Amino acid sequence: MKRRNFIKLSGLSTTAIFVSSSIPFLSSCSDNNMNMGGNMNMGQPIPVTEGGFSALFAIPPIVGGTTTLTAQNVTANTSGFGIVNGFGYATNGLLGPTIKVNTGQSVNVNFVNQLNEKTNIHWHGLKIPANMDGHPEDFINAGGSFNYNFTVYQRAGMHWYHPHADGTTGKQVFQGLAGLFIVNDSEETALNLPSGNRELPLVIQDKRILAGSIPYAPTMMEQMTGLMGQYILVNGVYAPSHNVETAKYRVRILNGSNARIYNLALSNGASFSVIGNDGGLLATPQTVNSLIIASGERADLIIDFGAMGLNSELFLISKTFMGGNAQGTQEFRIMKFKVTTQVVDNFSIPTTLSFISPLTESMATKTRTFEISNVDSGSMSGMMMHTINNKSYDANRIDELVNNGAIEIWTFDNTNGQEPHPMHLHGVQFQILNRTGGRGSLTALEKGWKDMALCMPGEKVKVIVPFNGYTGKFVFHCHNLEHEETGMMGQFQVS
Repeated sequence: MKRRNFIKLSGLSTTAIFVSSSIPFLSSCSDNNMNMGGNMNMGQPIPVTEGGFSALFAIPPIVGGTTTLTAQNVTANTSGFGIVNGFGYATNGLLGPTIKVNTGQSVNVNFVNQLNEKTNIHWHGLKIPANMDGHPEDFINAGGSFNYNFTVYQRAGMHWYHPHADGTTGKQVFQGLAGLFIVNDSEETALNLPSGNRELPLVIQDKRILAGSIPYAPTMMEQMTGLMGQYILVNGVYAPSHNVETAKYRVRILNGSNARIYNLALSNGASFSVIGNDGGLLATPQTVNSLIIASGERADLIIDFGAMGLNSELFLISKTFMGGNAQGTQEFRIMKFKVTTQVVDNFSIPTTLSFISPLTESMATKTRTFEISNVDSGSMSGMMMHTINNKSYDANRIDELVNNGAIEIWTFDNTNGQEPHPMHLHGVQFQILNRTGGRGSLTALEKGWKDMALCMPGEKVKVIVPFNGYTGKFVFHCHNLEHEETGMMGQFQVS
């Protein structure tokens, strides 16, 4: 089905999805959301239902760079919901294995599509050839296969993989297709960061779960705000609990949700250290009490459980924040930690983590501006779209021509927008120069190298991008997957 037909049909759907009889579904399409001028009062918050935090935390298995991934229908035994049908890259699991490689290592992934629909894999955060990147038009049909073969030439960092075929991305990620991709290098190894049982990868996702399935049928308004679920899963487990020692832990977080943004904090108000982000280690650790992380972003944290008493409990929570009409209105718990073992911990966070050469505006040879405020393109007809510079995605159109080797400034302008937009560029890493309007400054997560830039309502974010990788056709888009699927994506050609 073509993107515009998909949008038209699904956008006109008025079916309400009820995930739990204890939670009234908040209608997203009420008359109160439309004013006489046709502009939208975007969305309603979807409240989170907390679990009992008794399920055991689980870590996905680790595989090397030579492996097979099979997109398939799976049944997962999800605590609190019993058997749940969804998608996965391995039998009996909603998430795929974590692929772990060293920089300079070749990757050879035999990908098999056993779904009844097209799919592919985008290697989010990796700088790899265009024909391996998972462009929306480079999909594998049902029953087909493809060999992803590339070499990783970049610094250590935590990335991830997920589907990116045009028109099916949101559904397939929401129903379970995702996995981590970790790159190691000698610089990071020399820091002797917490490892083994003191290194915890957390893939945080919200889901709707109903009668043993994960329904995906966003209404027109949910396509505009992004689809959010009532249940928060960590590594595919609802409301997990994990026993820890009185030590510092490296907690590596991916926001793998379709649209939900989290304002991470600890339930006791304690501070924690940010040591890395999308692009790997920061230059120096940053101490914070809370951290906003958008869908697709990664955060590398050091959390110290050393000052806590035995049998004490601590929760990773999401605090409230100003994030448009549908985001940030509720504080909720995500995961429980229980201190069960007293140990002596000699690790201290290095004062210097990595050398990062800052890029400056004077280095740029070209500046481009992208208007990403919400645009009404005939809402009464059911054809509401998200756009970039008033254009929705067209596979036959190249939006930007870029010279390989150039350094450019890209400004994402959400000054007039009502919804957050986490903007992602394929095939490159960039640095964020500044933010004006809204929050008005950069966060601890926005130092160093990035592949995503969160633009809250009223904000303008300026990034500087060295196009020093591969030539070919890549895409840039909002990583709110419903925004992307309703047109908020463009193409750039590097030559």
